[in-house]
Amino acid sequence: MKLRSRIAAFLLIVIALFATMGTTINGVLKDINLGLDLQGGFEVLYEVQPLKDGGKVTEEDVKATADAISRRVNVLGVSEPSIQIEGKNRIRVQLAGVKNQDQAREVLSSQANLTFRDFDDKLLLNGNDLVQGGAKAAFNQENKPIVTLKLKDAQKFADITADISSRPSSTDPTVPDERMMVIWLDYQKGDSYVKEAQKAEPAYASAAVVNKVLNTTDVEISGNFTVQETKDLAGILNAGALPAKLVEMYSTSVGAQFGDDALKATVFASIIGVAAIFIFMLVVYRLPGLVAVITLAIFTYIVLWVFEMINAVLTLPGIAALVLGIGMAVDANILMYERIKEELRVGKSVKAAFKSGSKSSFTAIFDANITTLLAAAVLFYFGTSSVKGFATTLIISIVVTFITAIAGTRILLGLLVQSGYLDNKPWLFGVNKKKVHKLSEGIDTLDLKTHFDRFDFVHNRKKFFAISAVLILAGMIVLGIFKLNLGIDFTAGSRVEVQTTQTLKSEEVQKVVEKEGLTPKDISIAGDKSETAVLRFVEDFSKDEVKQFRDHMKAQYGDDTEVVISTVSPTIGAELVSNAIKALAYAAIGIIIYVAVRFEWRMGVGTIISLLHDVFFMIAIFSLFRIEVDITFIAAVLTIVGYSINDTIVTFDRIRENLHRVGVIKNAEDLAHIVNKSLRQTLTRSVNTVVTVLVVVIALMIFGATSIQTFSLALLIGLVTGVYSSIYIAAQIWYVLKVRQMKKQGGKLDVSKKESKWGSDEPMV
Repeated sequence: MKLRSRIAAFLLIVIALFATMGTTINGVLKDINLGLDLQGGFEVLYEVQPLKDGGKVTEEDVKATADAISRRVNVLGVSEPSIQIEGKNRIRVQLAGVKNQDQAREVLSSQANLTFRDFDDKLLLNGNDLVQGGAKAAFNQENKPIVTLKLKDAQKFADITADISSRPSSTDPTVPDERMMVIWLDYQKGDSYVKEAQKAEPAYASAAVVNKVLNTTDVEISGNFTVQETKDLAGILNAGALPAKLVEMYSTSVGAQFGDDALKATVFASIIGVAAIFIFMLVVYRLPGLVAVITLAIFTYIVLWVFEMINAVLTLPGIAALVLGIGMAVDANILMYERIKEELRVGKSVKAAFKSGSKSSFTAIFDANITTLLAAAVLFYFGTSSVKGFATTLIISIVVTFITAIAGTRILLGLLVQSGYLDNKPWLFGVNKKKVHKLSEGIDTLDLKTHFDRFDFVHNRKKFFAISAVLILAGMIVLGIFKLNLGIDFTAGSRVEVQTTQTLKSEEVQKVVEKEGLTPKDISIAGDKSETAVLRFVEDFSKDEVKQFRDHMKAQYGDDTEVVISTVSPTIGAELVSNAIKALAYAAIGIIIYVAVRFEWRMGVGTIISLLHDVFFMIAIFSLFRIEVDITFIAAVLTIVGYSINDTIVTFDRIRENLHRVGVIKNAEDLAHIVNKSLRQTLTRSVNTVVTVLVVVIALMIFGATSIQTFSLALLIGLVTGVYSSIYIAAQIWYVLKVRQMKKQGGKLDVSKKESKWGSDEPMV
């Protein structure tokens, strides 16, 4: 009965978990905030500058400006705006789902200083005399759109109108009436300050002859307004004048259709990739694979639930990070299952193998995820916008991995193991009975045969050192000749993506663009039917130029044309380059310190050299094939840093364990044997992990949105080079350094084993 109760407990837990997920998942998905790249919208980074030359912007000015922008956003009806102050004088605004992007940009940054003036242009009233929130869009008796205002002091207005109405009138139509009171609007747009009086159009919003005393607080502004213009003007007046000038430093916009297409494509690619992982786990690991599928489903749900709870914004790279997080959770399962299989092969019972395999795999899982967490934290600190969203998802995924892939898997699989029904059934764990030794034979896991016993990694290290050296030299030549094809994120300028229902040609698009007096740096055509054109310009477009360009392209290709425009100022481009270098440097320093503490400094050196090896090859390949390098490339590089470290840590963890099993290494050949054995034992895990992640990456490349294909390609390159470097670079460099240490110590190496609180070995000193 006790054994059956564990099976019943397993089934009840699984049923309860899936029932909970099934009844709440729709609500969770509905409440998750989608980024502008998934539902359309725009993002802009403003630099706050003083209104007058020579002035200074204070911290209070920046906060007041951010508050004014926030009040103006309410006019637009955006449900989840993001307004953040960055540094000392910058404000980042993200408006996902906004329909009229041009209108939104105008409302955000336009200065509208309302003044009442007399015939001699003398100031009578200004915005301070208005009741806060008293401006409203309305209609006059002729049913024309107007804006009504409410003044604070009726007596003050009565005194003013009494003075004006007493002035002499003119019967000559060519002479202005001195009883006129004019309502002026001064606009500040972008970098220029233009007063309405300097325009060719009427220099006022509204004007009327005052022929009597007006003892009232109600005033109306009439003019040639549209309904939308009166709403915008009322909103700007209620929000108050901006206390500072806003200059666009960076902006990007995504059409609603672009966002919807990107979301559908990436979700479809993710489903294909995850389904392939599930099938792989079931085929290779059988019953534990089924447990992995269950915990991975729980993992995905918890990550999405956490996103909804913390009100985070899910971006396109964030979805990619979620799928990659599933790959990392799979890796934790594979590590555990491979160790259990090894324990089963030496003749241990299912219960003993489960206990020993779970214990011995923990340190590798812990160390590998901590190093990836370091890279993700650095990416979050230095990243911006969607890259920060990617890092957020990755951090959440790593934390949830410990809950599901470690605790969850151990609990669920432990219930099945302890039930007793799995005894003498190693095939349920993917182990062939013919390969199981008897416990009485005294076979150790170090003595087990692997599929890779014919490979001698250590004694062929010089060949692979030479191959890597030649490839690095070739890569340096390629970089010297071709350089990197840097995107606007790093070089400044504008990037335009035009999606139409027509088949496009570069020459035709160039002619269309040149009609606007613009010359693109380059044009590329993409899409299944060549319906998408990507153009890059050296100039960073102003908000007015963005609107003009969008209107021009729609006039040429139809109103259903989607135009995505991103602009980066030279200042921001330089900062992104600086932050990218800092991110990589700090991540490398943090990782080498961690590895040196947890293992030893020689392993830290090998780890960093292999990392630089991987990153360099990614850069060289991108240079050779002229693939555009954008900000998501940095996210891909740091992700690969995490994966490469993950693979290297697992390898070093096994080397350390096997060294402690032997105790004393007598010579270099003994050390070579240990290194070879460790690499062979971990290679199955490395291959299985990379296969599962590669399936996801390839699915994202083929079926995912075009905006993350560069990201996916970088991951593909990095995953392959990561496995290579952990075997042929990191481990071999450590071997060379260790042999030198042995020679200094008389040719022997004494490694004592100490149990740690983690249930495995303490770092080697």
